[in-house]
Amino acid sequence: MSATPFAPALTPPPHGGDRVAAALQAHGVRSLFTLCGGHISPILAAAKARGIRIVDVRDEATAVFAADATARLTGVPGVAAVTAGPGISNTITALKNAQLAQSAIVLLGGAAPTALQGRGALQDIDQRPLVAPHVKRFFKVRRVRDLGHAVEQAFELAAGGVPGPVFIECPVDLLYDEASIRQWYADAGGKGTSLPDRALRWYLQRHVARLFDGSAVLAPAQVRPVPLPRASAAALARAAAALGRAERPLMVLGSQAVVRAGEVQALADAAARLGVPVYLSGMARGLLGRDHPLQLRHQRRQALREADCVLLAGVPCDFRLDYGRHVRRSATLIAANRSARDARLNRRPDVAAIGDAGAFLQDLASSVSGGAARWASWLQSLRLRDAEREAQIDQQAAVPGEQVNPVALLRALEREAGDDAVLVADGGDFVATASYVLHPRGPLSWLDPGAFGTLGVGAGFALGAALARPGREVWILYGDGACGWGLTEIDSFVRHGIPVIALVGNDAGWTQIAREQVKMLHDDVGCVLARTAYHEVAAGFGAEGLLVTRPDEVAPALARARALARTGRPVLVNVWLDATDFREGSLSM
Repeated sequence: MSATPFAPALTPPPHGGDRVAAALQAHGVRSLFTLCGGHISPILAAAKARGIRIVDVRDEATAVFAADATARLTGVPGVAAVTAGPGISNTITALKNAQLAQSAIVLLGGAAPTALQGRGALQDIDQRPLVAPHVKRFFKVRRVRDLGHAVEQAFELAAGGVPGPVFIECPVDLLYDEASIRQWYADAGGKGTSLPDRALRWYLQRHVARLFDGSAVLAPAQVRPVPLPRASAAALARAAAALGRAERPLMVLGSQAVVRAGEVQALADAAARLGVPVYLSGMARGLLGRDHPLQLRHQRRQALREADCVLLAGVPCDFRLDYGRHVRRSATLIAANRSARDARLNRRPDVAAIGDAGAFLQDLASSVSGGAARWASWLQSLRLRDAEREAQIDQQAAVPGEQVNPVALLRALEREAGDDAVLVADGGDFVATASYVLHPRGPLSWLDPGAFGTLGVGAGFALGAALARPGREVWILYGDGACGWGLTEIDSFVRHGIPVIALVGNDAGWTQIAREQVKMLHDDVGCVLARTAYHEVAAGFGAEGLLVTRPDEVAPALARARALARTGRPVLVNVWLDATDFREGSLSM
């Protein structure tokens, strides 16, 4: 355990919020995402005073999504602060998304005064049963002196083992300065002389004394080292032997393999040295750049069924791998995962390497050599299939229509987006199409919600990405249904000077649902939207809004959007799409 001082230990903080802010500063937090509330105001003011950027948004879920993106891109837990009651309940979807995506978040939540909890105070609810199922730990702080310590523990816990969100409940009477709180409790006790009145004052005086007991001394914040979980040497040896025997090996790398953001280049180098054909999913997309010869993009199901040795790195056998049925039974299955449960989910592996998947691949690359030449013909057959699918996509992009072919739009974006672009995916049919067409530019340049399939992540992810990667070009790929959650956050982009480019694929419907619903039930009920003027909404918030209704307008609009973003203006491009059967039969269960 190492200690990192952030201020002279003999100077007490002016209030509890400063203790929280000091601990955040010690852990390298640069941005705090929030929607303001009186319960948490001291945290925001103290964090700002210490140079932490306060990014206030229009929905508490957006704040948590932004913290989620920060964690994914930096490897340091992202932090959000929200007020009590409805402020916290509004975060639940985003918290659950982070939990299932295994993203390290510290959520600071306000709470009613300790003496009034359960007595009908403003925004007072029992927050533990609401939040606890979705976090690794629920901290309920009861004394001022414990605030900083709770933050230290939360950072260690959020990043350790299987990463995930942690919640700290900070009652309002722990956050404001001691003199104000003592005066508040003195006023609450009244001035009556009856025995009950005197008993109430005695109780409140004892209560406030407990709140501030030991708070006169401010100890230095401690940044606790997070141990790296490593797979056993036996698992490594068994995996190396299995690859040594393999004729048709295949790797699938997922988000958990890249949780150590500072190690992504070393991981990419290890994957290249290993020489095994690889599919990248989730946050691992882009790990090997745009066109690495080992990387495959299409026909993954067929490749998995042909492979004789499959290495899943940070990927569980959930619905995305048909619950393990994509891997044939005779294949040797190696599962590298921090979670023993995920490694064995639905399909028991032959080798369970329980530990950090990225570190395991780096170790494995040092143990396996000489296989690439033996696997050359296998790789070549997979690449030929990829090339055939790319040619089919080109053919589908060439199909004309009344508005814009969505595949052609995404091909145009692939040509236009900058080499440093970060792509944020928020939608159903349009975004799923994009996952086949677009080539992420490099490591940690693609953000999608993950296994929960949450709509509404786009604005928060883009905020987090823009602040974690300053100067980078950030695109949100919105389905027109999904953009409804994030439109109000255009205001946040404008106020904070964040030049995000939002590309809305507007086909006037919830197409991913409608495609199968109409086929199976012969009814489009609930699936119909309008060709809404989303670009005008963006302009109303002070951003630039562009409308595209014809194919010949696509390339100029994308170029103009980039030029406007370079001047510091957020932009929304509203593109009217034609219907397409690109993803026919894609319903997942």
